[in-house]
Order: sequence, then structure tokens, then C-alpha cells
Amino acid sequence: MSSVIQTYPHWTYFLCLEDDISTLSRWVEFSEPNYGCYSVEIARLLMAAAAEVDVVAKLVCKSINAGSKASSIGSYQAELMAAYPTLPMALTTIPRFGIELRPWTSWATPASPPVWWTATNKVKHHRSEHFDRATLISVLEAMGALLILLTLLYKDRMNQLEPLSRLFVPKSFLLNMGDNRVRFTHHA
Repeated sequence: MSSVIQTYPHWTYFLCLEDDISTLSRWVEFSEPNYGCYSVEIARLLMAAAAEVDVVAKLVCKSINAGSKASSIGSYQAELMAAYPTLPMALTTIPRFGIELRPWTSWATPASPPVWWTATNKVKHHRSEHFDRATLISVLEAMGALLILLTLLYKDRMNQLEPLSRLFVPKSFLLNMGDNRVRFTHHA
């Protein structure tokens, strides 16, 4: 009898992006004075992270309501905030660099896309005018946002099985949820 190992493809993709971002830290120190740093590599990572946020946000909305038609940042905001009103307070950390991020803070105000999301779209659609918006802080916040969404996507399995650190193997080695006091309880 063989045991089936549960795989989490979105977690695997997150780890791949995280590895690339960790490599970036060899060339750009992750510190506030460098938050405005931009490059082709940062732009590539930002667009990849934001694209995965889009994919996972859609899945989280479907997990809340199987009939969800959410397909844009505004519709994600409406559905996710209705279900998880504490989302703007969600904290991710990068302990190695002493960084704390709250990537969904803008969602405390209705119809307010995150700064990193707007930067991604500016770089994606108008790169020649807005290339400098592909910044270190934007990619770090996009990754933090992705980690939070992955936690929401798999939270039912975490509640029934084990904590996040044991559910996802291998573990995240750069970003984590830190000492997060925000509880993601679903509000119907």
C-alpha cells in the first residue's frame, strides 16, 4: 500500500520565487535605504509574484464562494475583505533583514489597490514610462501578499492538520507570517 504525498503547487512556485529573491539579496541589501532600487530582475520577479497573487486570490475567492466570479484586484478586494476584514493588518516578516510588511494595508480603504499591485501594472503596461516602479519594496510586498493568500488558501487544512510550518514542506526560508496576531476567521 503506497501513501500519497500531498503536494501544493502554489507553495512550490512561491518557494521558487523566494529562492530568486533570496539570490537578489546577494546584490541588493534588503534595507529601507534600498527600497527604491529597481532593475530588470526586480521587474521580472515583481511581475511573476503579482501574477501568482492574481491566481491564488481567485482560488481563495472560490474557496469562500464556489460561484465567485472575482477576476480583478477590485473584485478580490470586495470578496476577501467581506470574508476576512482583518486582512489589512496581516503581517509578514523577513527576519533575516528585520523587515516587517503589511502588503494589504491599502485595503482598509474601499477600492484601493495595493501600491505594489499598481506598480506591477504600470511596469507591465507602460514599462518605458514606469520602469522605475519595479522596486525592491514592491517585490517584497508582493511576496508577502502571496504568502498571506497561500495561508488563506490552505488555512482549512492547517486548522484540521498541522500548523503552516508543518503543512508546507519544505518551509519558507526567507519570508514568514511572523508573530501574526491577525486571525483569519471567515466571516459569512
